[in-house]
Amino acid sequence: MSNWKNVNAIIEGRLFLGNITAARSTRSLAERRITHILSVCTEQIPAEHPASGIRHMRIPVEDVDFADLLIYLPSAVAFIDDALRNDGVVLVHCVEGLSRSATVIAAYLMRTRRVNATQALQMVRDCREQIWPNPGFQEQLVLYELCQYAPSPSNGIYVSWRYKLDQRLAAGGIA
Repeated sequence: MSNWKNVNAIIEGRLFLGNITAARSTRSLAERRITHILSVCTEQIPAEHPASGIRHMRIPVEDVDFADLLIYLPSAVAFIDDALRNDGVVLVHCVEGLSRSATVIAAYLMRTRRVNATQALQMVRDCREQIWPNPGFQEQLVLYELCQYAPSPSNGIYVSWRYKLDQRLAAGGIA
């Protein structure tokens, strides 16, 4: 684990994937000219304060199989895409930079490069070898494509998946 970095470039100079340490390091952010941060966790970071001058978005999900990250993917992908189209530099992070943030970046690659979940995760892994999205998030990337990148409470595929998830949670059978 010694050679793992706090942050890795996914698109050189434009899109970065990192952990909470990278998101809290003003030097790291300044060196990479980060203008936008997407936090895929509940932990606080200094850039949330408007005075930081950094645009911030939060997706408050835990790194557990049954967390619904899927419903947030369209807004997360739009945030990244909008930043990059407007010459921004984006850091997507969670606590370890292994599961939640990697899933969001994979979704962005799926949507913009029209690759499937397996290909997208491989593209991310090629840049940050230690990524390891939990099985629930890997399934949600497949569903993201099946929902044609638009999961919502009016999308039948999303509704069906969410219903089954809620049933499992209610039964206490998280698997």
